[in-house]
Amino acid sequence: MDTHLHHNTHQHTEEHLESSDFLRDVVIGMSDGLTVPFALAAGLSGAVASSNIIVIAGIAEIAAGSIAMGLGGYLSGKTEQDHYTNEEKREHFEVENLREREIEETKEFFANIGLSKEVQEQATEEIARDKDRWVSFMMKYELGLDKPDPKRATKSALNIGISYIVGGIIPLSPYFFTENAIDGLKYSAIATLICLFIFGYVKSKMTGVKPLWGALRVTLIGATAAAAAFGVAKLFD
Repeated sequence: MDTHLHHNTHQHTEEHLESSDFLRDVVIGMSDGLTVPFALAAGLSGAVASSNIIVIAGIAEIAAGSIAMGLGGYLSGKTEQDHYTNEEKREHFEVENLREREIEETKEFFANIGLSKEVQEQATEEIARDKDRWVSFMMKYELGLDKPDPKRATKSALNIGISYIVGGIIPLSPYFFTENAIDGLKYSAIATLICLFIFGYVKSKMTGVKPLWGALRVTLIGATAAAAAFGVAKLFD
């Protein structure tokens, strides 16, 4: 019965962590995907009259941006995994060669959570019997590190890259159906600002920030970036 409960708890924790990682990746990809291509399209709209040029430039930017963002997610995931592996090797070395010190650190952990001296001794003796389990315990409770998913880097790259593409298509899509760049910009601004508001609201809801304020802030950032790009293009034009 205990094993069954432990398995369910472990599965629930893994699902929760995977869900959090996925949502974080989507937020990173979508926020940049909505903002950067929108600002680019707005800037080009202030400099060129044809929507075709904006479409070509926008597609190129989305392709480059999604690859760059995906690569950033991949490197971040690999760095996390490499950090865990290095710390795990160090803990194995300390368990093998600095056993007494590790025993004292383990007892100290149990003391900090309020266990009696006798229970500290028993718990430490029990956990120190299995070196792998001991190392896993120290990784989690001494260093505060959870074992990362070995596929995390690849998943992160895909999640962020695809989210960037989805976000980037929204401000660019009106230009597919208009010949005049300014007309495309009008429809793009309406569609993108609505999406930014919804995205900001959902993101703020997830992170515990006031949803309305979060939505307005994200929308304002996107609008400011696009307006600045459009103004600079007009100025130089």
